[in-house]
Amino acid sequence: MSPYISDRQFTNYIHNNVAIPNIYNPLNWEQVNLNEDFAEQIDMQNGIDYVFRHNGQIKTVQERFRESKYRQYSDFTIRYRRDGNMHADRRESEYYKMQAQFFTYGITNCLKSNLPSCTSFLKYALIDLEKVYSKIDNGEIIIRDNNRNFCRIIENNGVRIIECPVKYNRDGSSSFFPIEISFLIELFGNDIVISQNGFI
Repeated sequence: MSPYISDRQFTNYIHNNVAIPNIYNPLNWEQVNLNEDFAEQIDMQNGIDYVFRHNGQIKTVQERFRESKYRQYSDFTIRYRRDGNMHADRRESEYYKMQAQFFTYGITNCLKSNLPSCTSFLKYALIDLEKVYSKIDNGEIIIRDNNRNFCRIIENNGVRIIECPVKYNRDGSSSFFPIEISFLIELFGNDIVISQNGFI
């Protein structure tokens, strides 16, 4: 029986062995080594997993990697609310606290139970989160509790926009919304999806 591999072990392995050589190195993004306490602080408080430097500029990144069994999915999700939480100050989730400029999402060619076989991504995207949030603020992406399962492109006053549904975890403890990566590319191109493979 394979040893249990935690989400953190999986994510760290993929970051170091797959994401660095396949996503960041081709872009000439150089990882900044952070003090361990500071790294934990910005992760917990600001949703920032890693910091990179490129052409003198700092790039902050949140990462999410999934196993190959999720290959059919073509969207990424952002945790939205935890309205059932007894602590009022904990009801706003990732969407409200995340300050990372970029979001790296990748579906690997492997399962967590066999880390050495993790050598590449079946698909990945590096997304400019600041621009996603800007599109949400100006109404080009709308989040709507509409009982749908997937995003769709709709027309609003003659303008094509992305409508993203609010989804609820089975236990009702929290909600999230998916954003279809191919729709970001279709409507906004390289302005939002900086680098990708496999989503179109």
